[in-house]
Amino acid sequence: MLPQREALLNMDYDFTSVLSRKDTGSAKWNNMYAHSPHVPEGVIPLSLADMELKNPPQIAEGVGAYLRSMNLGYTKPTERFYQAIMDWQKRRNGWNVRPEWIVDYPGVIPALFHLIRFLTEPGDGVILMTPVYYPFYEAVRSCGRSLVESELLYQNGAYTIDFDDLEKKAKGPRNKVLLLCSPHNPVGRLWTRDELERIGDICLKHGVRIVSDEIHSDLVLSSRRHIPIASLSDKLAGITITCNAPSKTFNLAGFITSYLIIPDAEVRDMVLTRRRQEAVFNCNLAGYRALEIAYQECEDWLEELLVLLRRNKQLVTDFLAENIPQIKPVELEATYLMWLDCSGLGLSGKELDDFMQDEAYWFTDGGSIFGACGQTFQRINMQTAR
Repeated sequence: MLPQREALLNMDYDFTSVLSRKDTGSAKWNNMYAHSPHVPEGVIPLSLADMELKNPPQIAEGVGAYLRSMNLGYTKPTERFYQAIMDWQKRRNGWNVRPEWIVDYPGVIPALFHLIRFLTEPGDGVILMTPVYYPFYEAVRSCGRSLVESELLYQNGAYTIDFDDLEKKAKGPRNKVLLLCSPHNPVGRLWTRDELERIGDICLKHGVRIVSDEIHSDLVLSSRRHIPIASLSDKLAGITITCNAPSKTFNLAGFITSYLIIPDAEVRDMVLTRRRQEAVFNCNLAGYRALEIAYQECEDWLEELLVLLRRNKQLVTDFLAENIPQIKPVELEATYLMWLDCSGLGLSGKELDDFMQDEAYWFTDGGSIFGACGQTFQRINMQTAR
């Protein structure tokens, strides 16, 4: 249960109202009530990665004005769309992106599914650094590709990359793509420059392409900066497709609007050709405008959101230490998704999920969906009022 309001210092936007999304079509609220129809009032699901917060007011106002003034026919991205992305990547990540590199796409998840098909053949291997965001597994399996897991090392409450194992997997002649999660969901790592360079060196050495999901790149909670792996060198840019969107940053998932950054012209032309063959065309016109508004007008809203997330991170950490010390939070460097080590409760994966939902009314994401190595974990979404 959460209080209805709690004052946050120096906040110009409303990050304190608690919204009920019951009967609004919200996916995670529907899932909660489908599992537990009589869940007590006031319980908020903390699972799927969208926000229980009000959107930046500029979005509703700007998109509303745009729709009132527009003919709602077939619409393609304008120069404003490309410029907004280029300016954002330059300001936030120090990356000089060219307009011709940008390919609009109706969602990062569809892009991941398609890119696996476009870049590999049936039976080829796709490398995942696990535990990892569960649609990665679906993207590989649904395409009839071979799932190749390089399990992250979990020691002393923190995750690192097993580079020896990653290189061993990259050497496999049929292993053609590394599906990289950067920052990493669910373990919350913000990869360092050294880590990204070592990943890049391995992939360049063994002819492995990189598809880098960087949708959480704006949600950095540490003092470091996100580094797009494609920005490290021209060689890495040539083997990398970067997937991004404003949907996690500004809670715009319902607009189904994202973009790929593909510096290599030959690969980009292939993606555009294959996309047409898959009957994947443009995003929706409201999504284009929402991206422009978010990237051009809502950066101060994001900075205030990051203050809230850092406070929520500390709140969860302190609460668990004082009340449920058997649950250990993994250090969170980026994303708003905290990975909780629940092995101290002594429950198996299914027992843990059932206990959380049926007895605790704690609707997080069970760790088993992120891979076998996540069985005793839960992922909690902190994007709500304190």
